[in-house]
Amino acid sequence: MSAAPQLPAANETLLLPGLLPLCAEALAAAEQLLAQATAAVAQLVRGADGRIDAGRLEEEQFAAHGLSWYATYAATMKETLHWAERLAAEGKLGELESLILQAGFGEYLSQYQGGIPMSQVEICRPADMGVTPEALAAFRVPAVASLIAGGNTGAVRSRIAVLIGDSLASGDFGELGLDETMAMVREQFRRFAEDKVIPFAHDWHRKDEFIPMAIVQEMAELGVFGLTIPENYGGHGLGKTAMCVVSEELSRGYIGVGSLGTRTEIAAELILRGGTEEQRQHWLPKLASGEILPTAVFTEPNTGSDLGSLRTRAVKNGDYYEVTGNKTWITHAARTDLMTLLIRTDPNEPSYKGLSMLLAEKQRGDDANPFPTPGMSGGEIKVLGYRGMKEYEIGFDGFKVKAQNLLGGREGQGFKQLMETFESARIQTAARALGVAQCALELGMKYAQERIQFGKPIYSFPRVHGKIAWMVVETMFARQLTYFAAREKDADRRCDLEAGMAKLLAARVAWANADNALQVHGGNGYAEEYPISRVLCDARILNIFEGAAEIQAQVIARRLLEQRNG
Repeated sequence: MSAAPQLPAANETLLLPGLLPLCAEALAAAEQLLAQATAAVAQLVRGADGRIDAGRLEEEQFAAHGLSWYATYAATMKETLHWAERLAAEGKLGELESLILQAGFGEYLSQYQGGIPMSQVEICRPADMGVTPEALAAFRVPAVASLIAGGNTGAVRSRIAVLIGDSLASGDFGELGLDETMAMVREQFRRFAEDKVIPFAHDWHRKDEFIPMAIVQEMAELGVFGLTIPENYGGHGLGKTAMCVVSEELSRGYIGVGSLGTRTEIAAELILRGGTEEQRQHWLPKLASGEILPTAVFTEPNTGSDLGSLRTRAVKNGDYYEVTGNKTWITHAARTDLMTLLIRTDPNEPSYKGLSMLLAEKQRGDDANPFPTPGMSGGEIKVLGYRGMKEYEIGFDGFKVKAQNLLGGREGQGFKQLMETFESARIQTAARALGVAQCALELGMKYAQERIQFGKPIYSFPRVHGKIAWMVVETMFARQLTYFAAREKDADRRCDLEAGMAKLLAARVAWANADNALQVHGGNGYAEEYPISRVLCDARILNIFEGAAEIQAQVIARRLLEQRNG
């Protein structure tokens, strides 16, 4: 019995004529509306001196955060159009890719006009940002109207569902636009995930077990931990695009496995950018080989994103710093050897300037004794998902760190050093979100093709395959924005804006895909035995860590407004 939706194979009436120039014209209109919105929001938050007033920005959060989402949509449409144009130049732009572009533009333009959901209960409309009716009318150029009317129709979604019907084995839901080398890397890590991760991930989750060290060792042998570390420090010297491809495939298998590399990525970036040459020579080869597993120790109770209010104290006493205080939400804290530990070394400087970063060595622990190192104590925080590395709260009481392990050899540089890692961290988080989104998509599609109701697979019903088709579209859109941010980072260009947008969008897509895939499963999706129940829990955290969606939108808005003010 065929699982495919019953639609004609011909597509002449579905693909809009002159699609690429049509999208380009519509994008120009969207960017013009964005410029109007930016000007309007800038007026709302401007102080008497003409600069951004922090108090007014806070008062106008809804408008400012809406601006962030409108800018994210514009950037996403732009990079997805560039993806299609590159494919067309290479002769690879097929019907599926064209329909993905068309559906995504149609939906995003429609939301541009009617309102973008910032969350399930918050929709920002142009008027909320101060956009005038005249500016909104000017947005509705013929290309925009055409794409809204014919872009994301039921027939288009059904045709996409037909075209992806046999894609589960390969995971090729459209040409990704990767070069030959990156395609090979993707295939290698896809096989690893299929063979070594996916068959076991759900048991690790349900039993709340550590990812086995055998998996960690295999990842080290595959080069995961040294992926972006320069070759002269023992790594492979690959870029952030490779990091995205690897992180996505590993996270598609299980977010915990995809996130193991994040710890090393953060530590290596800190040491590479902020460390002394001696520190680089000592630590980076050990991180690259997997000999040392690191963890990031930044967050404290009652601080969250307000890192400037950190209170954990380090006092220098001869050749050591003695650390006292508490940290929380520390991922993989027990089973690691090195902490990148953000602490306050200057008690007289209450802001960011009093913070320093220590490379704090510790003993590996386990479930029975998570923190055997003198001066450390703590326990596990039980969580809904994201379980393979476990979360901990930690107390420090006279914990000793060698003074030579002060990152960069100078106090007061910790916050600046951490800020320099944010671009990479957010790109990597976006890539992990893409992996979770892809996993949800594949689980939903597999179930829909296998589940028989009323004498046929439920994949044949429009509201089932339509959900899955949209997952394909929006996952590809978020992927292209993430890849763009990675390429900008590889080119050593500032990309905090693009990285933040990629993380903001990809996290939402992961949650939407997981939620919709569970809906496709019906009641079975709510049963613990089905992997989609795990993926839903895993997806939910992505809108919170590495900057909650609200914080991320605030950062993007401020950057957009600063750009406008020059």
